[in-house]
Amino acid sequence: MSGRRSHRRSSGAEGRGRTCSRTVRAELSFLVSQVERGLWEGHYAQRLSPTAPVYLAAVIEYLTAKALELAGNEAQNHGERNITPLLLDMAVHDSLLSTLFDTTTISQVAPDGD
Repeated sequence: MSGRRSHRRSSGAEGRGRTCSRTVRAELSFLVSQVERGLWEGHYAQRLSPTAPVYLAAVIEYLTAKALELAGNEAQNHGERNITPLLLDMAVHDSLLSTLFDTTTISQVAPDGD
């Protein structure tokens, strides 16, 4: 190069001086603002740390991904291509997540497709 610096910046809002959401900064799929609103509206605590909704959104996203991964493995083991509520139920109750989901019932009834 001719001694010039490259002015490449990362794409996205953070590269153009705009505000960047906490969800984007934490690289999450679950919306941090929705989790924060749920924490506020649920009155779980008198005060709320700014990082609490980010952490909780990350934990919920991880648990969801793990449950879907286990259900996908269960679907492959049964020769199916789709994850059904039954396979999800089998996956979470036959794994390390069983202690978390031991009192949970996963409905077998599909909603009406009207």
